[in-house]
Amino acid sequence: MIYLDNNATTPVDQRVREAMIPFLGEKFGNPSSAHAAGRAARAALEQARGQVASLLGASDESVVFTSGGTESINTAIRGALAAQPGKRHLVTSAVEHSATRNLCAQLEREGCEVTWLPVDAGGCIDLDAYRRSLRSDTALVTLVWANNETGVIFPIADMARMADERHIVFHTDAVQAAGKVPVDLSAVPAHLLSISAHKFHGPKGTGALFVRAGMGLPSILSGGAQENGRRAGTENVPGIVGLAAAAELAQAAMASEMPRVADLRDYFEAGLRERFPTVLFHGDPTHRLPNTSNFALPGMAAADLLAGLERLGVACSVGSACASGSPHASHVLRAMGISDGEAESSLRFSFSRTNTREEVAAALEALAAAAGRLGMGG
Repeated sequence: MIYLDNNATTPVDQRVREAMIPFLGEKFGNPSSAHAAGRAARAALEQARGQVASLLGASDESVVFTSGGTESINTAIRGALAAQPGKRHLVTSAVEHSATRNLCAQLEREGCEVTWLPVDAGGCIDLDAYRRSLRSDTALVTLVWANNETGVIFPIADMARMADERHIVFHTDAVQAAGKVPVDLSAVPAHLLSISAHKFHGPKGTGALFVRAGMGLPSILSGGAQENGRRAGTENVPGIVGLAAAAELAQAAMASEMPRVADLRDYFEAGLRERFPTVLFHGDPTHRLPNTSNFALPGMAAADLLAGLERLGVACSVGSACASGSPHASHVLRAMGISDGEAESSLRFSFSRTNTREEVAAALEALAAAAGRLGMGG
């Protein structure tokens, strides 16, 4: 299989697996236990906290371990509201991941007011419109750093700064950004930030929430006092060790590997233009992740292409893995003004540092073959 669906999940790096194995065997202690086995687990946990903090440009004590992006996002949003009972206004965008989008919709039903910021045809937010959305009763801004479907990157540093100047809590979903583009919380004044290990070659079911020092954020889980009272429940030590190893590897490889990944994406898109002159690309061509290409082949159903590509050994997607099976066109593409017909002809290819130019060339040939079998020239 040629795997080109890395925004859905990435293959676990062999070095990450090796780091985890001892904690699935002889190093099995509970990090809350006072005996030697527990102390060994606690030491691994705190070392991991430092490794994750380094990837984010953050202090060790600001890192809270969670089960992944969805839990981190829910904790940030519900926690920020619980900490400010007099404020019931939230600001988000029309192109958020379902973890944010569905929660904000639920909060609307619970009586909150949500401002859903629109995006332009390139998937970008108007900063003046964003500035006008901030109010004295705004409890939280929650915006994605990089879109999971198009790869479009929001100007998070500027947006966080505008919120911070108004003493408004700012959360960003950096699940797709971390490990692919620099995330430096010493320079970006976000108060909360979410990441997930499996998006940068770590294990599924493990993530982290950055909580800036001095911010009171109540746990949304009732239970023990783990994670300094900010996330109840025994920590997933093997997963956290894997998250930390993946973070360290991503940080070390970013400067050399992400430009190479961007070259693979550009090579792929040049090949698409050559084979399919009517191809339509989605999203700002400049402000986007180095690994993501979202495009439409007009007149061709993406679901049919996807099935044909799978038969030829190529894995990609029609958009977010979390929306798989939905009968509706992508809410991200619709928010960008793209018609349902074009959206339903759209595919997402997402690359990683494990991919090669030879794989990309083979994927282009497979796409041409799949389209040809469906009656489309290419």
